Amino acid sequence: MTAPTAPAHVVVDIEGTTSATGFITEQLYPYSRKHFARVIEQRGDEAEIARAVAAVRDHLGDPGAGTDVVVAQLNGWLDRDEKATPLKTLQGVIWAEGFASGELTSHFYPDAIPALRAWHAAGHRLYVYSSGSVSAQLAWFGHSAEGSLLPLFSGHFDTENAGPKKTAASYHAIAAALGEDDAARFVFFSDLVDELDAAREAGWHTVGVRRAGEPYFDRGVGTHPETDSFARVDLSGRQPVVAG
Repeated sequence: MTAPTAPAHVVVDIEGTTSATGFITEQLYPYSRKHFARVIEQRGDEAEIARAVAAVRDHLGDPGAGTDVVVAQLNGWLDRDEKATPLKTLQGVIWAEGFASGELTSHFYPDAIPALRAWHAAGHRLYVYSSGSVSAQLAWFGHSAEGSLLPLFSGHFDTENAGPKKTAASYHAIAAALGEDDAARFVFFSDLVDELDAAREAGWHTVGVRRAGEPYFDRGVGTHPETDSFARVDLSGRQPVVAG
């Protein structure tokens, strides 16, 4: 059998990778904080929201916790920027409302959308793997300033359907979900070295995205190939190459 000539599956993170973390923390986080209580009260019977609220109550050890207590826990996680799954689920629901209403428009670095389109056109299958929920991802990529980018993507993964991003098992789970036995057919883009390390442990190719002004810039990306722009990355060979 002939060996693959290029990665087939391109998996991208969002914050610090395709998009500015500052936009999310300064625009989307306050927006979700403003709407937690309303969504829980008005849409609490919906399965996704009920499951998230139940998870918060389970974390608190208080199955009867009221909305104010649940919201306080959500805000605590938000203050510490913890990637708690119930928080991300509820943020995704709230952001989807905001994008649908036109109150929110997602941010992308100038090099991100052209690269995603070029990789898709070249035959690579694109996926998102983010701590943000799948619903948040769909809203984000569906409402860019250049319109919906969702047709470019073949799937979406988060901490609920794949697992924690700093654990190699999560990357194995994604490969299994896609029916791909060859880990070398994957390349993962992230700004966080712990995530890159986990992906590499699972056998994936990796590219560390290091953009000035991002929270993890000073940490670097370890021994992973490094770029400050998707435009510098060549995916045509058996492994990604970053132009100097």
